[in-house]
Amino acid sequence: MSMNIALSGLGAAQKDLNTTSNNIANANTFGFKESRAEFGDVYSNSIFSNGKTTTGGGVQTSTVAQQFHEGSSIYTNNPLDLRVSGSGFFAVADNKNEPSNNNLTRNGAFHLNNENELVNSEGKFLLGYPVNKDSNTVASYEAKSMKIDDVFGQPTKSGTIKVSLNLPNKETTPKNSPFDFKDPDSFNKSTSSTIYDSLGKPYKMTTYYVAKYDPNAVPTNANTWEVHQTVTNNSGQERLLKPDPASIPAAYQVIDNTNPAAPVVTGYRMRFDQNGQPYPGDPGNPPAVPATPPMPLNIQMETFASAGIDVGGADPTQSLTMNYDDPTQYASAFEVRKFQDVDGATTGYLSKVDIDPEGNILASYSNGKDIVVGRVALARVSNEQGLAQLGGTLWNTTQESGQAIWGDASQGSFGSVKSGTLEQSNIDMTQELVDLITAQRNFQASSRALDVNNQLQQNILQIR
Repeated sequence: MSMNIALSGLGAAQKDLNTTSNNIANANTFGFKESRAEFGDVYSNSIFSNGKTTTGGGVQTSTVAQQFHEGSSIYTNNPLDLRVSGSGFFAVADNKNEPSNNNLTRNGAFHLNNENELVNSEGKFLLGYPVNKDSNTVASYEAKSMKIDDVFGQPTKSGTIKVSLNLPNKETTPKNSPFDFKDPDSFNKSTSSTIYDSLGKPYKMTTYYVAKYDPNAVPTNANTWEVHQTVTNNSGQERLLKPDPASIPAAYQVIDNTNPAAPVVTGYRMRFDQNGQPYPGDPGNPPAVPATPPMPLNIQMETFASAGIDVGGADPTQSLTMNYDDPTQYASAFEVRKFQDVDGATTGYLSKVDIDPEGNILASYSNGKDIVVGRVALARVSNEQGLAQLGGTLWNTTQESGQAIWGDASQGSFGSVKSGTLEQSNIDMTQELVDLITAQRNFQASSRALDVNNQLQQNILQIR
């Protein structure tokens, strides 16, 4: 009997040594969770034994319990290195066509494979949710493999240009008049941006601002501004892009009267009130003389064909709409707060990938477009210690752990996702070394008990 007790002690000490050694061996394994050997005593009794004098029967391993507290962070330069800060697991699948057969992991070391799909070091596919392109909200909580296209879309022509700027108050008029884009002394300020035709070819669009004294302005000593735009075509020739007269009231048209028989609208005016805001129009009672309507904020330009721009096979009917968003005239420096081409883009190539704390995967392309291609899926279970360990820092759900509960990062009980960060093993090396010494001493003590039992049996056998 005592021999068996000593043997059970040896087995328990060996199990403790194995568990501690496994923890130490995985000190540098990302997402690894330490284990702890837990033991229970062996005791049996019957109606024919005296409970007051019965000794135990040794020790047995109750369970090797995993400890799921968080490990510390290690920071990397790879935006596809992820960690869950808080509760939750990443989900990975062996087959991208069968995402329902998945495993859970805390190891967030991912990369792109040769098809631009997010995978881990074992080639398992990271699962995520598709998102609505307009609202960036989850379209379906049916997790799928995540793919980032290295080329984004077909080229689209520029249509709407959103502009927000400040034109300085009391700017002096240029030395030369009338405006000529070839003469820098005929305008005060200029800016340039890139627009695209229907084939994705870029063009340089330049906007010129000319300060003008306007006796009809309110107040009468305030400046108004003339705005002229040009487009430089593929041959390097700069062509004046004129506004459509139908989109501008006559009071805001800049007219070239060189030919009185056929005057041409070459630009448009911007006028501001005494508060530096777009002129709201004449008061109704009494009317101003001459009466002027409110300053237009949306101006339709002529087509590229009408401007004589060589588009080389692209759509010649393309035209731009200048949409002014909160323009001002304050006593501060000239500032373009926004000059955004809403529609235009050429074919873009993947240049950068970012992942925000909510798990949104943001792909940036060389054409300036930023697209949310999906959201990293997170899963959790009711009882983490009930998960079945598979190796490779992978777990499977079991009846004991409960089914996986799917959700979003930073929502409810789910933790946030941190990009460029990995979760290290959660073991405490100091504690593990102490446990190793303790397990070794227990093993030695059980060995000694076994040796003593052996000696006693030898002594009994030698009795004559």
